[in-house]
Amino acid sequence: MVKIENIVLPNFPLLLAPMEDVSDPPFRAVCKDNGADLMYTEFISSEGLIRDAIKSRQKLDIFDYERPIGIQIFGGDEDAMALSARIVETVNPDLLDINFGCPVKKVVSKGAGAGVLKDVDLMIRLTEAVVKSTKLPVTVKTRLGWDNNSLNIEEVAERLQDVGVKALSIHGRTRAQLYKGEADWTLIAKVKNNPRIKMPIFGNGDINSPQKAKAYKERYGVDGMMIGRAAIGYPWIFREIKHYLEKGELMAPPTLEERIIVCKKHLHKSFEWKGGIAGIYEMRRHYTNYLKGLPNIKEFRGRLVTLNTVEEVEAVLDEIAVHYKGYEFERLNIELIDYHQNCPV
Repeated sequence: MVKIENIVLPNFPLLLAPMEDVSDPPFRAVCKDNGADLMYTEFISSEGLIRDAIKSRQKLDIFDYERPIGIQIFGGDEDAMALSARIVETVNPDLLDINFGCPVKKVVSKGAGAGVLKDVDLMIRLTEAVVKSTKLPVTVKTRLGWDNNSLNIEEVAERLQDVGVKALSIHGRTRAQLYKGEADWTLIAKVKNNPRIKMPIFGNGDINSPQKAKAYKERYGVDGMMIGRAAIGYPWIFREIKHYLEKGELMAPPTLEERIIVCKKHLHKSFEWKGGIAGIYEMRRHYTNYLKGLPNIKEFRGRLVTLNTVEEVEAVLDEIAVHYKGYEFERLNIELIDYHQNCPV
């Protein structure tokens, strides 16, 4: 088993990454159903929480069936981070995570997310301010460094642990890389193998198949993996990885019927939580992967992203079920697509 303070996770847990505009309660629900062991909310601005911004507050919504669940915050001001940590504590998540990894310009330009990688001392002060202001276990998600000239994750990991961080998730790219090129897990392994490091180390970046998950588990020795983009529209990635790690064989891909059922559940939860048309809009990014592999699906998919009611979407999904009845899916690797301009992982 893997422990984050008082949180007990299974051996080699699979974590759902906090993804802006993706990791909302409806998406988390279908990922939990399919084996995600620990999940995080979308990242939340500390300044937004303090201003009582509606969008930021809505991201605090968590549900008992999601547990263990972590709420992730970001910011560049010690007082704001400390105060937002106390606000987060009031909704009783299982842990609080700090985002020091988001590379997008609008976050970095505020001295937050991966922007903090340029000032490790500030990172430590921000983290310590959060740790001292909450009784929740505090974890961190970050990157290897700002660029190839500042690959400082080994120092960062030690210093974060020293100020009370209970687990660390590391994305195997620098901020300068954004999401380009292949994630480099060699430095993640060095952190894990550092005898000073006692907290769990989770690897993140490019895990998009059971075979790759197994290979990276064996090669790099991390305590678990965090999966982001590969789960978008394909929550079965968690159960498929677990099955492959345990049995050494690939699961059959989800049937068309199962894809439609899960897609509908996701749709209904999105409509209920987000409300009205906004909930339907949120679903549009997911249809591509839910229906991936179906031949000549473009026309149906094009219709799905123009509809404005749950009933209309369900009618098209039912059409798809009839049209492709009996279709057998091949086992496909999930393409890692950037779905939006915010912070996908």
